[in-house]
Amino acid sequence: MKKVRILVVDGQGGGMGRAIVERLRREFSDSIELFAVGTNATAAQAMMKAGADAAASGESAVIYNSRKADFIIGPIGILAGGSMLGELSPAMAEAITGSEAEKILLPLNRCGLQVVGVADEPLQTRLDQLIDLLRANLAAEYPNV
Repeated sequence: MKKVRILVVDGQGGGMGRAIVERLRREFSDSIELFAVGTNATAAQAMMKAGADAAASGESAVIYNSRKADFIIGPIGILAGGSMLGELSPAMAEAITGSEAEKILLPLNRCGLQVVGVADEPLQTRLDQLIDLLRANLAAEYPNV
């Protein structure tokens, strides 16, 4: 049976991506394929240490893995070229937005993007919300996860 392929994208030090990977691994164990792509090697390494099945870094890795993912998870800035202090290229953002994968984004205001109606909440609260949303999406299409 094909496992659900989840791609986590992060940049800079990879702290948010690390927290996402740790939580996904804890919640879903080995019932998912968990791939991590960092905009740089430091972010990729942090997510790999957190429990990703595989990790890579750079523009080519984002473009390639975005095509293969069932879900893409990361901060809202992964949709905006030039975000993450310029680490996320326009080609990376285009690959993510153009992917057929369902995107689950954490609306953190550090990327220069603000979403109306979204309260500023701690990362742990956002991770709880992410897991709830992912579970709802998985229940519809992937009942074995």
